[in-house]
Amino acid sequence: MLALFVAGVSACNRGRHRVLEINYVSAPQATLRDQVSYVYNRVGTVKNGDRVEVLDHEKRFARVRTATGLEGWIEQRYLVSQETYDSLQKLTRENLNDPVQAPAVLRNDTNLHITPGRETEHLYQLSSGAKVSVLKRATAERTGVAAPIKAVIPGKPSKAPVGPVLEDWLLVRDSDNRIGWVLARMVDLDIPLDVGQYAEGQRFVAFFVLNKVRDERREGADKDVGQYLCAITEPHDGLPYDYDQIRVFTWNTRKHHYETAYREHGLNGELPIIVTTENFDKEGTLPVFVLRVKDDSGSVSERKYKLNTPIVRRVMAPGEQKEAPRASAKRKRH
Repeated sequence: MLALFVAGVSACNRGRHRVLEINYVSAPQATLRDQVSYVYNRVGTVKNGDRVEVLDHEKRFARVRTATGLEGWIEQRYLVSQETYDSLQKLTRENLNDPVQAPAVLRNDTNLHITPGRETEHLYQLSSGAKVSVLKRATAERTGVAAPIKAVIPGKPSKAPVGPVLEDWLLVRDSDNRIGWVLARMVDLDIPLDVGQYAEGQRFVAFFVLNKVRDERREGADKDVGQYLCAITEPHDGLPYDYDQIRVFTWNTRKHHYETAYREHGLNGELPIIVTTENFDKEGTLPVFVLRVKDDSGSVSERKYKLNTPIVRRVMAPGEQKEAPRASAKRKRH
């Protein structure tokens, strides 16, 4: 009889502590409490990304067990499902080796979302000031916000906006190789002031160091000066392209300032931009960048350019025909 009683108690305990599901902590830090009540004792804490076993549910709380065996109650809103975790891992695997389009810094504490959108699932939260690498751009509808209605002018056709309000999102990678989507307005590109000051009211989307030139007479400690490719667009969210202009800034070693060596407008550009080097026989090994550009039908083609300081030229593929020129190759002093 005693043996049967012990077996019965063990079975009840196993049932009570049966693992219902696996969850992950989505808050920077959360408290584990001993009971679901206004008055409780703190039995421990869990942090962002911790894996926990869910043992029970009660109202808006879940009883969980950590990897160290600690058990306690936690608010359900601080947990996400195994499916969410797996989706974020898949997103990371698919984009881990994507080329970096720009280094950046976060303005505020920011969630890493699985897909663009304020209401989409997220797991990790990055701190204000965290450094990230920008990989891609996308747009998503801002829910609950209607497009502003412009005043109707008599005698002119109405130009009231049609459709949802869109906002920009950026796919970023942090220092721990965690990847996710963040609201673009929470991100500041870490572009050097010497170049960024020439935005001329436009928005920098991406920038790259093509190469460096030596200027022994330059003021300051660093005599190796970067020459930059910048992708730029209008300062508005929801545009149908990632960028519509590129500029190449080269350093004049005689006059010790940046100049615009190349500018091209009217692009329907799509990230990512690829920057590499290539050997051009007598010209030697030169910096090369490749743009992805959409035409009116939506087809995407690649355009290759080379920098032989201070001149930027298009590199045509066999059989490729050059479009009507929309670029300005005139060097402009800054």
